[in-house]
Amino acid sequence: MNHSTWRTRRARQLAGETVEYDQEYVDARLAGDLGQAVYDRRIELGLSRTGMTQPQVSRMEGGDTVPTLPLLRRLAKALDGTLNLAIDGGDSRVTFTPHAA
Repeated sequence: MNHSTWRTRRARQLAGETVEYDQEYVDARLAGDLGQAVYDRRIELGLSRTGMTQPQVSRMEGGDTVPTLPLLRRLAKALDGTLNLAIDGGDSRVTFTPHAA
C-alpha cells in the first residue's frame, strides 16, 4: 500500500464509508493489541518478565511474533489472569481479566 492509497482510505473512513483492509494489516493490528495487553498487565503486576526470556517478551510486546496456543496459555498463567481475545471482522480487542485474590 502506498501513501496515496492510505490517504484515500483514511479520507473514506472519516467520511463514514466502509473501508476494506488487507489481511496482513488486520493480523498486524491484532498482534499489536496482544502485545499492548501483555505489556499493560505485566507493568500492572510489576513484573520484569513473564516466565519468558527478554527477547521473547520484547517480540511479543512489539507485535513481532504470532503466539501459539500453548504460549497464550503460559502468558495467562504468568500474568495471573484470563486472556480475553475478541475478533469481529476487522475489529479486535485483547484484555486480561485479573484473577480474584
